[in-house]
Amino acid sequence: MKKAKYTWQLREKTELPKEFSEILTNESINPLLGQILWHRGIQSREAVETFLRPTVDNLYDPFLMYDMDKAVARIQEAIAQGEKILVYGDYDADGITSTTVMKEAIELIGGEVEYFLPNRFVHGYGPNVTVFKEQIENGVQLIVTVDNGVAGHEAIQYATEQGIDVIVTDHHELPPELPNAFAIIHPKHPKGQYPFGDLAGVGVAFKVATALLGELPAEFLDLVAIGTIADLVSLTDENRVLVKMGLEIIRTGERIGLDMLLHLAEVKKEAISEENIGFSIGPRLNALGRLGDASPGVELMTTFDEEEAEKIAKYINNQNDERKEIVASITKEAFELIDPTAQIHVIAKKGWHEGVLGIVAGRIMQDTGKPTIVLTIDEKEEFAKGSGRSVAALNLFEALSEIREEFTHFGGHHMAAGMTLPVENLSKMNQHLIDYLEKNQIDLSQGQELLIDESLNVSEATLSFIDQLKILTPFGTDNPVPNFLFENVSIEQSRQIGADKSHLKFELSQDGAKLDAIAFQMGNQADELGQGMTSVSGQLSINEWNGNKKPQLMVNDFSVEGVQLFDLRGKNGRQREIPIQNTLCVYFHEESHKLIEGHQDNQLLFKDLDEAVELIKNKDIQQLVFVDCPDDVQVLKQITQRGGIERVYLMVNSQEEAYLNGAGTREQFAQLYKFVQQQEQVDVRYKLNVVAQHLNIQEKLLIFMIQVFFDLGFVTIDNGVLRKVENPENHPLTESKVYQTRLKKIKIEEFLLYSDRETLQQWLWNEEDV
Repeated sequence: MKKAKYTWQLREKTELPKEFSEILTNESINPLLGQILWHRGIQSREAVETFLRPTVDNLYDPFLMYDMDKAVARIQEAIAQGEKILVYGDYDADGITSTTVMKEAIELIGGEVEYFLPNRFVHGYGPNVTVFKEQIENGVQLIVTVDNGVAGHEAIQYATEQGIDVIVTDHHELPPELPNAFAIIHPKHPKGQYPFGDLAGVGVAFKVATALLGELPAEFLDLVAIGTIADLVSLTDENRVLVKMGLEIIRTGERIGLDMLLHLAEVKKEAISEENIGFSIGPRLNALGRLGDASPGVELMTTFDEEEAEKIAKYINNQNDERKEIVASITKEAFELIDPTAQIHVIAKKGWHEGVLGIVAGRIMQDTGKPTIVLTIDEKEEFAKGSGRSVAALNLFEALSEIREEFTHFGGHHMAAGMTLPVENLSKMNQHLIDYLEKNQIDLSQGQELLIDESLNVSEATLSFIDQLKILTPFGTDNPVPNFLFENVSIEQSRQIGADKSHLKFELSQDGAKLDAIAFQMGNQADELGQGMTSVSGQLSINEWNGNKKPQLMVNDFSVEGVQLFDLRGKNGRQREIPIQNTLCVYFHEESHKLIEGHQDNQLLFKDLDEAVELIKNKDIQQLVFVDCPDDVQVLKQITQRGGIERVYLMVNSQEEAYLNGAGTREQFAQLYKFVQQQEQVDVRYKLNVVAQHLNIQEKLLIFMIQVFFDLGFVTIDNGVLRKVENPENHPLTESKVYQTRLKKIKIEEFLLYSDRETLQQWLWNEEDV
């Protein structure tokens, strides 16, 4: 059987109240979709109405935020007195859009405003004392932070001491003590009354802009949608309203720079979605800050010049391409450094680009299901700096907080952390995490949890049902794309696709119904499919091609019930990667050891059946690799069944190639006998290939034939020198034990090497002859 990569959590169906069912009927909503709405907290007529048709009336009063009135009055005063205002932002997509919103809002009412985005490699995150000092010396009289500031105590205190007011607008976690700012606008401020605490930085900036302008500035909603989606905040409540309206503004708006970026990203403006933002626009804006200066992002969003917009958009596109190349290169190198048996991956190397290490850690974590920390080591090999990504079972921030003294810099939350530490402390961090798992009895072997919203039959995955899923959009944090489970389906027409065969395409079949499926980055699991009843989880979409529409499942996981036999026979099979975890490589001849070099901790030279079975059970072996052909074919079946193994990889390499070379014909043996009688002696150590060429007999076969002659007493071999025996007794070839063994090997190799996989699978787990 093949276990699922994730631990599936299938929601139980709820018996919906009659009143709610009536709402679904009135709205023409499929009851299956009604289950999803109910489980996501949409359980009343008012909630359904707001969810389906949000309006500006569903937005909250910005003055419910603590200090909002004070902040607005101070900004208005600065504008009235002609003060120079600085908007101090951040270098990610949320920071870029926050800065743009605040800058344009102040400009709309006549303010003199400049902006500054720190460089992560020069200034770090948040308020920077040196930058504040330079800006104040250049005449700045009011500083407004966006998407940062609540942890900027030192820089804000410096500004305050210089008589410069700082207004903080932020959404990040509040520290125990707030900075000494003139005003702090935060949706979770302990003295505030704001009903929704999960706004992105751009959402907070938008609230300030609304309060400052005295009306809702709808033209900024495109920026709010981008920053909110890119920052992965909760897409519920007010954020859902802002994003839903913001996407519509993008479709109909005329922000020249954004339109140009959409064009270069090959995103159709009229069909913009949260998916386009999350996978195309957000990463492009984030790429700026990952590689250097993020200011071109603000310039792009604020320009009215088409030529400038095209120039900046092309630059951003190129930066994103460079970012992708760097990520791909580091990811490849990092994977090569992974110990697949480790519970946690801590990977460090000199020279890696620090701006992308969070992405790399996330990719490795997703692929392996293990918490991952990826760090770059500086030129002097003194410090390591990087990021970690975790799984739900391990609170990475909490675990590493126990050894905070080992870090030079450290921060984060449950699923992610950033850190700088002396190189010599890397092993301490790694060991601490291992000990933390053991101490807290955290089991990472089950994989990450995958919430399954509904179990469907293939026949239920219709175009109309998939089309109605759109009412749940925009998808994002706390409102994810629904996962559906299709249980006990047959797999048909499975094939690898893509230039490097890295993806899978196949059909789910059940009771006559079919469903196309595609599994990205699962090409190496092609052999897993079609070997028993399969359960597949994924997300439904509509595939449009040449005007035709078909339902399609985007697969994220699958499991297979029953026994599985994987065919690694032949040259192609030997080039494939042999599994390592919970695996035992069994070989029957000493010379076969070289075929599995690198698997020292999980191999066995077979000598005794009981020993092999005991090893399998003691080491929790879940799959076997049979490296070469045994002398007794029944041994394979006995090891497999007595060991309780349900997954077998069959290499069955043959050094002798008995079946291919045969046992020699009567004519060949007569030819060899005649040759031997004509020679005084033959040094078979050095002349074997010459003799083989002379007799036109394959070298491996010739070795066997000489062994038969030796066994029958026709020749002697002393120190590699073959001599004939004068007047030997006459014996038929079949009396030779070597010859008898050869015939048995031929039958074994014929069966193991040339039977089809299905025949071998049925034989291997058949209870007969065990």
